[in-house]
Amino acid sequence: MRAIGGLWRWRHNPLRRTTDLVEAWMALAAILLILVTGPLIGTVVGTAAHSALQESVREQLRAGHEVTATVVRRLGRSPLDPDPETSSARDAHNRVLADWTAPDGTAQRGSVLAGLKTPRPGDHFALWTDVHGRMLNRPLDAATATTHAVLAGFGAAAATVGLVEAGRRLVVWRMVRRRYARWDQAWEKAGPDWGRTGTGS
Repeated sequence: MRAIGGLWRWRHNPLRRTTDLVEAWMALAAILLILVTGPLIGTVVGTAAHSALQESVREQLRAGHEVTATVVRRLGRSPLDPDPETSSARDAHNRVLADWTAPDGTAQRGSVLAGLKTPRPGDHFALWTDVHGRMLNRPLDAATATTHAVLAGFGAAAATVGLVEAGRRLVVWRMVRRRYARWDQAWEKAGPDWGRTGTGS
């Protein structure tokens, strides 16, 4: 912002260097790019992610069926699982032996995780299966899919802002290095005679 302010103040200043003007114009261009492309790319990515995730939700709902299972008896703790995600899910549920009827009408029995604090024989709970009664993971719900899409959009917008700013800083850094190199060359030419009486006479 300081460089943009300088663009206005220094436009007729005799001490203004060309690099000052270029740096100010680059700052202005970077801000315009950030204001335009950041939200645009975020919206495009978020919309695409939302469409893909909602389609995934619809496919999962078409493939899965929610059935009611009945607890036969509570089982012991399952073997340790090294995966932290499944481990945390396991800790929040109890393993039971349950009966359920598949969507195709076949009777099923198996060991499942029930979302019951203290499961007792005869308790009912929801279970997701395919048409033949094989257990499936709970489908992603539409609200969670939307949250993921929004986060993807924000992430894409932030990445765009970061790339634009990184590009601007890289160009300014190279300009400053070139400026210092020119100063070094000028000092090398003036160095031997600097401060001597009668220099240049």
